[in-house]
This record gives sequence, structure tokens and C-alpha cells, in this order.
Amino acid sequence: MTSTLNAASGAEAPRRPQSHRRSVAATVVGNFVESFDWLAFGLFAPLFAAQFFPSSNPVTSLLGAFTVLGIGVLVRPLGGILLGRLADRRGRKPALMLSIALMGAGSLLIAVSPTHQQIGWFAPVLLLVARMAQGISAGGEWPSATAYLMEMAPAKRRCLYGSLFSLTTVGGAFTASLLGGVLTGVLGKDGMTSWGWRVPFLIGGVLGILLLLARNQLAETEVFQREARTHASRGSLRLLLTRYRRNVVVSMMFAAGLGCVAGSWTTVVPAMGQRLAGPETMFWVIVSVTGTGILLQVPLGLLADRVGAARFLSVAAVGMATVGVWAYLSMDATVTGLVLAYGTGATYLVCASIVLPKLLSEIYPARIRALGMGLPYALTSAVLGGIAPVAATQADANGASEWFIGGVAIAVLLALPAAVAVRRLDRELGGKAVPPVPAASVPPANPLVAAPSAPREDARLGG
Repeated sequence: MTSTLNAASGAEAPRRPQSHRRSVAATVVGNFVESFDWLAFGLFAPLFAAQFFPSSNPVTSLLGAFTVLGIGVLVRPLGGILLGRLADRRGRKPALMLSIALMGAGSLLIAVSPTHQQIGWFAPVLLLVARMAQGISAGGEWPSATAYLMEMAPAKRRCLYGSLFSLTTVGGAFTASLLGGVLTGVLGKDGMTSWGWRVPFLIGGVLGILLLLARNQLAETEVFQREARTHASRGSLRLLLTRYRRNVVVSMMFAAGLGCVAGSWTTVVPAMGQRLAGPETMFWVIVSVTGTGILLQVPLGLLADRVGAARFLSVAAVGMATVGVWAYLSMDATVTGLVLAYGTGATYLVCASIVLPKLLSEIYPARIRALGMGLPYALTSAVLGGIAPVAATQADANGASEWFIGGVAIAVLLALPAAVAVRRLDRELGGKAVPPVPAASVPPANPLVAAPSAPREDARLGG
């Protein structure tokens, strides 16, 4: 974020375009690390589940691993509260640094964890501790990073900036699945089961350390400096749950579909595909889908800015509730069936991830923005995303998949009434918006290119 503070608060020269690009990169790459670690657990769980939860029934072992994953999701609200309050009270930068430190530490712990055969039931306990650390990180990473990035973005390019979150999310999934395909081809199933599954978690830990160093160079956003730092009620949970309770409900409605689809499509669908067609085939299906998704991020972000974030998400929700349901129930061992099944959910996740940063950030004032986005988003993701893998696995085992995917469709369609409500909340908060920052400090419309020579007057998030 380029900063031009007034003399009363200590003037600071506008930051150069290169600094702006570095800040954007250090912010959104955290999403890459989180996505990489999270999908790696789901992709490699069928390979290491029996080493932590030994059983004669592979489904029982897999349920144990997915239960650990679900508990990791269930602690996300704690991260949303702790790191959200930290971001609103002390600044976006401290929260961003703590979140990536927790994510990297959890990944390293998984990489070196002994198995059940070596230390007994203490092995799954270590696995659980690692996932809980990553769950707290995930609960605070997204709102802190979103608040930081949206406070940097020009008003008419917030979906474009939001597409960078989606780009790094898909990039993390792409890298994890590509690594899985390569490792499986080189080591074979026996090698992967023996030790190869540890490689992605080791890589995730190293990436966390590097990103922690990069985030140490971030500057605080001007919006936080001006609108939140000296505000007495900044980070107030009581204020959020009283004055902004309608905003919280709308946030949860938006997050419901995303939580259900993310919980299913990053864990259960890959596991079902591996069972139907084998691990290597499913890895390459995910590579092809996520590789295509990477190319669509920026065009979809530009489209969402053009047609409107709420309208864009509404169309995506209807598509997921119809085509996505059919593709899930029709999934078979063919590459076409696997691509359709995984691709529909992945496409919805891309579309929702592009627009939710803009939709949610604009219905909260700066003094409770990170907490306001983090708590309802993490709580909804925890309940629905944490339950989804276990529920989907049980439904599949009992021939009741249509009931499960029907519930997912209902959660996704909650975005339609939420899209109507968010316009009213945005107008109410917009009536109290602060004046735009000086034109000299406005960043470039495209976060990946240098700033234009002519000054701009894009409005900024405030309140």
C-alpha cells in the first residue's frame, strides 16, 4: 500500500510502484502456501492415513485422517477472532506474519511426524496439533490478507485484485497436484506410501519461512493508519455482534457455499477419484483443471469488475447448484467424468474467491474489517467445511450421495439472497465513507504493472 500520511501523523513519501507490487505479492502468496498445504493433506491422505490410523478397512483409516482435517477446520473461528482482532487493533502486518508462521510450522511438523508404528497413538496427536495450528492460521490469513489488499486496491479494480487471491489459491492446488503426479510417477505407490507423502509438507514449511521474511518488509496500509489505529472500538467483538450483526449474517450466507464446496472438492472428490481411477490419474486430472483455472483468473476478475461482484457470484452459484450437482453424481472412472466432477466445483471456488474479498470488505468499516470478515467466514467454513469431508465420505459409503450434494447446492444458493442484501449494506456504509486519499498515493489499477503517469482519484475503503 502506498502511504501518504498527513503531517500531523508523520508524513511519508509515496511508495514506488515496485514496492506496491512487492506488497501485493507478499500478501497473496500466503494464499498459495495455505492452498498448497491444505490440498496436499487431502490429496496425500489416502497414502498416509493407515500410518496414523491403522485399520483393516481403508475407509476407516481415511475417516480418521479426514477427522483430523475437519478438526483443523473447526478451529478456524479461533484464528478468525485472534488474528482478526490483531489485524484490527495492531495492524494488518503483524497478523499476516503470525498467520504464515503458524502455517509453516504446522507443515514442517507433519513432514517430520513419526507414524503410529513408531510412537503409537501419540502420532495422530502430533498430526492433530499440526492441523490445528494450520487451522488457526487459515482462519486469520484470509481476512488479514483481504483487508490489506482491498485497502490497497483502486475502487474499480477490487475484483481484479481479488482474482490474485483466487490465482494463488488455484496455483497452490495446481502445484500440490502436479507434485503429487510427478512423485507418484517417480516413486510409485509403495514409495509414496513409505515416505514420498512427506515431501510436499516439507516444501510447504520452507515456503512459509521464505514468506515470513518477505512479509517482514510490508508497510501498513494507509486506511488502517487513518481510520482504525486510533479508534477506541477497533477490533471490538461486541461492536461486531451488535451494530453489525446483519453484516455478519450476510457474510455467513456468502461463506456457506464456499465452505461446503471447498470442504468437499479439496478432499473427498480427489479421494473418490483415486479410488475410481487410481492416484496418478486423479493427480493429473487436478493438474489439468487447476492449470486451466490459472489462465482464467485475471479475465474473470476483469469481468466481475465490469458486471458487478454480486451479479457475477449469483450466476456462478446457479451454475454450481445445477451443473455441479449433476457432475458430482455422474462421476465415474473416465477422465471426462473426473474432469467434469472436479472442474465444476473448482470453477465455483474460483468465481467465489474472486468476488468475496470485495463483497465482504465493503460492508465493514476499517476498525473491524478483518474481524468482521474473519469470524463469520471462518465459523461458517469450520462448521460446513469441517463436516463436509466426513459427511460426504459416509454418504458415499452408504449410497446416499444425492442427499449430501443436495445440501451443498442449498448452501451455494444462499448467495442469491445475500447478493441482494449486500447492496443495501454497502449503500448504508458508503454513506459514511471517508474522502479518497490523495491522488499521488493511489496504486496502479493493475497490480502487476507500473503506476500511470496521470493522477487517479479512485475511492478507497474507509469508514
